[in-house]
Amino acid sequence: MDKSINIQQRDIKPSLKTLSMHPLKFALWLFIVSIVMMFAALTSAYIVRQAEGDWLIYDLPTIFLINTIILVSSSITMHIAYIAAKKDNFKTLKVAMVFTALLAIAFLVGQFFAWGELVNIEVYFVGNPAGSFLYVISGLHAFHLITGVIFIFIMLFSAFKFNVHSKNMVKMEMCTTYWHFLDGLWVYLYIFLLLNH
Repeated sequence: MDKSINIQQRDIKPSLKTLSMHPLKFALWLFIVSIVMMFAALTSAYIVRQAEGDWLIYDLPTIFLINTIILVSSSITMHIAYIAAKKDNFKTLKVAMVFTALLAIAFLVGQFFAWGELVNIEVYFVGNPAGSFLYVISGLHAFHLITGVIFIFIMLFSAFKFNVHSKNMVKMEMCTTYWHFLDGLWVYLYIFLLLNH
């Protein structure tokens, strides 16, 4: 009797493994989801308002495309930095992180000039809702990108102190994930604005 109970107990094994995630990564993903929801709401409102009429038709300045290429390039250098960190290649890690930071700053400066170009073609923040939406969408993205740049500089400082390596990758993984997300978000927003301006 006891033997049969023991056999049955051995046969009953948990079929599912417990899923685990670092608390900081979980918090980051919650933050990303909230950003996705915010921009989904903004782009939906954009389409609804555009359908109501009284919508300014304009061409997106070419500098928006240049800025997009710069930001995608920063994603590449960030990925190079991530791979270098996993391989404990500290020299490549530092160089790639510096380039990522410079490209990120170049994007933000480029966005400032893009807004200047919009003013030159008489697309203003106040006035027609087409301009208001464009400034709000690109401005909110720029704000979140600034938080990403701060994260990059924190990781860059850590890299120069040799605190980023194959056995300490949590924050580097978070920084990489967040940066790729912000880059992908801008690509989506740029294509959306290009098709619906």
